[in-house]
Amino acid sequence: MAVRERAEAVLRRLAGEHARLREDQWRAIEALVVDRRRVLCVQRTGWGKSAVYFVATALLREGGEHGPTVIVSPLLALMRNQVESAARAGIRARTINSANLDEWDEITAEIHAGAVDVLLISPERLNNPDFRDGVLPKLAATTGLLVVDEAHCVSDWGHDFRPDYRRLRTFLANLPERTPVLATTATANARVTQDVAEQLGDALVLRGTLDRESLRLGVLDLPSPAHRLAWLADHLDQLPGSGIIYTLTVAAAGETAEFLRARGWSVAAYTGQAEDADRRAAEQDLLDNKIKALVATSALGMGFDKPDLGFVVHLGAPPSPIAYYQQVGRAGRAVEHAEVLLLPGVEDAAIWRYFASLAFPPEEQVRAVLAALSTERPISTQALEPLVDLRRARLELMLKVLDVDGAVRRVRGGWLATGEPWVYDEARLRRVAQARTAEQQAMREYAATPGCRMRYLRECLDDAGAGDCGRCDNCAAPLFGPEVSDAALTAAQTFLGRPGVEIAPKKLWPTGLEAVGVPLKGRIAPAEQALPGRAVGRLSDLGWGGRLRGLVGPDAADGPVPDDVAAAVVEVLKSWAHGDDPWPRRPVGVVAVGSRTRPLLVGSLAERIAAVGRLPLLGRVVPTGPSGPGGPRGNSAQRVRALHDAFAVPADLADALSGLDGPVLLVDDLVDSGWTMSMVARLLRRAGAPDVLPLALAVAG
Repeated sequence: MAVRERAEAVLRRLAGEHARLREDQWRAIEALVVDRRRVLCVQRTGWGKSAVYFVATALLREGGEHGPTVIVSPLLALMRNQVESAARAGIRARTINSANLDEWDEITAEIHAGAVDVLLISPERLNNPDFRDGVLPKLAATTGLLVVDEAHCVSDWGHDFRPDYRRLRTFLANLPERTPVLATTATANARVTQDVAEQLGDALVLRGTLDRESLRLGVLDLPSPAHRLAWLADHLDQLPGSGIIYTLTVAAAGETAEFLRARGWSVAAYTGQAEDADRRAAEQDLLDNKIKALVATSALGMGFDKPDLGFVVHLGAPPSPIAYYQQVGRAGRAVEHAEVLLLPGVEDAAIWRYFASLAFPPEEQVRAVLAALSTERPISTQALEPLVDLRRARLELMLKVLDVDGAVRRVRGGWLATGEPWVYDEARLRRVAQARTAEQQAMREYAATPGCRMRYLRECLDDAGAGDCGRCDNCAAPLFGPEVSDAALTAAQTFLGRPGVEIAPKKLWPTGLEAVGVPLKGRIAPAEQALPGRAVGRLSDLGWGGRLRGLVGPDAADGPVPDDVAAAVVEVLKSWAHGDDPWPRRPVGVVAVGSRTRPLLVGSLAERIAAVGRLPLLGRVVPTGPSGPGGPRGNSAQRVRALHDAFAVPADLADALSGLDGPVLLVDDLVDSGWTMSMVARLLRRAGAPDVLPLALAVAG
């Protein structure tokens, strides 16, 4: 039987009796199976990229190829879907990931015995010391086909660059000669395509049209978060089938889901902070159409496959048209029409700036890490954290990049500097930052364009065949208007206007403080802890977030607390006193945290609380030294080091505390890491305060 006929037969087992290979699918399969080439497929979501590697795998195995196809895939959701898809074609697929550690030995034995057709691994697995040193060398030497899924992650210029993907260069270098390689993505512009193709080396590039005929794109410019929530509550029933509502933050996902449920809609929240079992259950409920929508962050992205997804709505714009195209591509794969709506917000830019601030650190911080790792013994990330001024997630990202660059190496027990010369590529980082800024501007232009929206997205992806779609709200009459009912708007305003979030007390000191000269470790003594506190809201909240950012954001000017915010604080205090989880005892006094940046704001807030509550204003804890503790530090250990001995309790305040018979309210403007409140509360407790109740305007995050 000819190769193409065999390929068509496998496809029918995979996708049904009526399935036929597209011409570029066949070109890719032929290049992989017959010519043993490297291929880059840049094709729209739903085109059938997975069919290419499953069909190629079946043909290679039928032809006597003993080694498995290795698929490097970014998400567990994708892995689960792929394993199920492979089984339909009689392909035996297994996965090695962080969720099945107890199966690794069994799977490795099956691989060595030739009993696995497809092995799916995450890019992070490539640098796990046990996997890298014990499994990877033999796996690379016996791989029958290497598949790099979501290959735009390989490129600095891709919308979702992941340093772990760069380790594929080592994998590629260790493959036997003429081992076929397939890289796939739906979201690569010309620059990303060229970059990935160069990393593959002599690759056949197959770029198809990126039009999605089933998608009807639209933008609704609504004046406030309350209007956006009200619009959803009023119009969800007009959106076909079930779908996804994307938000930019975890807090927004939770708020949106809570509000919609209160309005009678069956929805679930989906974020990276949820437990894996909860995320899997939510995915399944959407797949089974048991819920109208998942309200999700970008944690639900690459890999989630629901062919009949009827709509995608964005509450807030992603930071690039390319990322937006990737997310809306979840919809309309196997239905004739799907609705895609963007509801941008004025707060989007502030959220973009926050995530941009988590980029690769400045050179002096990187050099400090390299110096700390220039030892004979490896240092774990946890032990390294107190030595450098970086938060855990940013530190881990930096270490991955340094590992890929050859400057450090992950070994059992942690990390070591290799001693190899390393250059801080400031020019490249600057170019990447400029590209991100340009992408943000392009996203603003997408929302404002009077032209075809699908054409705009396709042109951002350098689709040479881009033309007017005839379907979007600019090409045709808008299907949805901005109208919201008074009832829904009032409900949304009331819901978002509720002030009050909890400030959780610290109970453990960060590890490694002794290494930076701070004699604190283990559990914070109960007699030195604060009680749970309250704040008006989070900076990322849909409701109070914008108002609070205007008061305590990095560009906010100092001034007295506004009346509306002071009134919200009073509501928080009332709820705290009489709500479901009230304070244990009514406070008997007010203390302000001495602020160098916003003394008017914090001082006036403390005065108004004291006046409303008819409590004595006992004074303020004063910052010591020429500059005090400074701004928020990168991680908890560094923050505690900076705050240790950075405040003092004046004598008159100490005298007032010693005779109290109840807790004091400790007032500040912003809780970021939470350590300022904790350290100042510890001072007050040691000075005689029976208990401390933290109260702030805002919580970061």
